[in-house]
Amino acid sequence: MAKKLSNAAKIRNYMAANPNAKPRDVADVLKVNVAQVYVERSKINLKKIAPTNTVTWQPPTMLPMPEVNTITIDPVNQPAHYKAGGIETIDFIEAKKLNYNLGNVVKYVTRSDLKGNRKQDLEKAMWYLKREIGA
Repeated sequence: MAKKLSNAAKIRNYMAANPNAKPRDVADVLKVNVAQVYVERSKINLKKIAPTNTVTWQPPTMLPMPEVNTITIDPVNQPAHYKAGGIETIDFIEAKKLNYNLGNVVKYVTRSDLKGNRKQDLEKAMWYLKREIGA
């Protein structure tokens, strides 16, 4: 007497004979649950992947860097703290036609938070302001 095949064996045999068959079609032909077809198909696919004890690693390919607009930093003519707020302090001073003392007041006040010693810059601004008012 011939041994009766399990549904799993039927699915594996059918899929081996029809490798491009869709799981829904296999389930309809064999009158089995489509979920079981997916399970058996995953087992077949896992067996196709040879187990290995070694892992081959290759460093990522270095792609050329895209061209980037570079910003030239000029600490003498245009330090970063000169252009805070979108306008250079000197341009503001000249536009308002401020004299030397008042120009320095504006300069020290506007840059006081940007140069690292706020109190010292505000004291310098005060020194120029006192000079301007004659105190």
